[in-house]
Amino acid sequence: MAHQYDMSRKFKISFVLVFLLGLPLMAQEKWTLDDCVTYALEHNLQLNDFEYTEQSGRETYRQSIRNLLPNISGNTNYVINFGRSTDPFTNDVVTTDFFSNNYSLDASIDLFQGFLKINAIKASKLLYKATKEEALQQKYLLAFRVMQAFYDIQFFEGLVAISNEQLAVSQTNYDLVKRQIDLGLKAGADLYEAESLLLTDKLNLTQSENQLVGAKLTLMQEMNLEGTDDIIIERGLVEETKGSEASQIQTDSIFAAAKGFMPILKAQELRAKAAKKQVAVARGGLYPSLSLFGGVATGYFETTRDSITKNTVPFRDQFNDNISQYVGVRLNVPISNGWSARSRVKQQKIERLRAENNLEVQEQVIFQAIQTLVQEYNSLLVEYEQSTQKVDAQSLAFTIAQKRYEKGMINAIELFTAKNLFASAQNENLQVRLRAEINKSTLDFYRGLPVFNIN
Repeated sequence: MAHQYDMSRKFKISFVLVFLLGLPLMAQEKWTLDDCVTYALEHNLQLNDFEYTEQSGRETYRQSIRNLLPNISGNTNYVINFGRSTDPFTNDVVTTDFFSNNYSLDASIDLFQGFLKINAIKASKLLYKATKEEALQQKYLLAFRVMQAFYDIQFFEGLVAISNEQLAVSQTNYDLVKRQIDLGLKAGADLYEAESLLLTDKLNLTQSENQLVGAKLTLMQEMNLEGTDDIIIERGLVEETKGSEASQIQTDSIFAAAKGFMPILKAQELRAKAAKKQVAVARGGLYPSLSLFGGVATGYFETTRDSITKNTVPFRDQFNDNISQYVGVRLNVPISNGWSARSRVKQQKIERLRAENNLEVQEQVIFQAIQTLVQEYNSLLVEYEQSTQKVDAQSLAFTIAQKRYEKGMINAIELFTAKNLFASAQNENLQVRLRAEINKSTLDFYRGLPVFNIN
């Protein structure tokens, strides 16, 4: 038994160790852009506020429909009369104290109210749809922020890789100079120059690594990723965009596609339509209203007495005997209310004009954004082609400078200049490529292509 207990205990300890060792491996999984966006959409707290606004709009819409139902209310009271008062049963003036108890059930329904409630339903439905589109818009904005942070990480990872390459070259040159000094081929001062260049590259690498840490922190904050201080993303860059593809991107066609699905445009269009319905709601206050009402009432009176025994009639008998019913029609004609109803109509007309203007402004903003993106994208394609050629040229120049330096034909400063020009060209090429990719993804979004997996 003791042997089985020891074996079981060892197995549990081994299982715990394997589980704990597996946690870092799970935490180090690579995140794709879709993974980051999906996680952010599920965990970002700021989206909750827009979800609540959407839920509030839905309830407002449902209540506007329920407003068509009849209004039903029940009432009861208990009254004690003191001194001189009127007997509610005989209508005689009495001076004795007595009490009475009344019950009623009333109902009313609007038959006509200038179509106010119908238009209110239509307006609230449009506003509810607008809040849904605005909530979706916020999801897209979050996705774009995540995408920007994702590509920032790729950029700084590329920058770290370039810095590592430069540091490796400086380390090799430092070791070379040190060997040459040991062989008496160079003076000791040359080692100081090589060491200075090596330290400069180490500093550049440290700065790049710090920028990478900051970029990762930004992405994790956008995702609301907790429980970890690091995130590893897929390193692969997208395929290069060909020039023929760029020639197919036209501002007008992209804007036409964007108008058909952009949540912010659809939301503003719905709000403009809702504002028009709200003008009709305000106009409903100018028309007469007609309503149907009815009810049933009964009561108990202490002064109600039996004609023979002179005793108060029991509650049950009075409750049945005193039942009265009524039904009627009420017509309300607004004659003068300080011009407030007409003022509300004018105010709603102004709100309608404001909503329509906001729609035009939003369309203009989207059109100009697309126009700028198209222009920048075409420019970036040219810049990328030229920067790629520049990288090739600087790489060749640096290779030649490195060989000349090894043969002692140039000094360390000249080599450092060639190396920096090569690193700068690599940095610029990487930056242009990633900017072009972000630009293209944004244009694809405006074209209605599935850039993000958002329902």
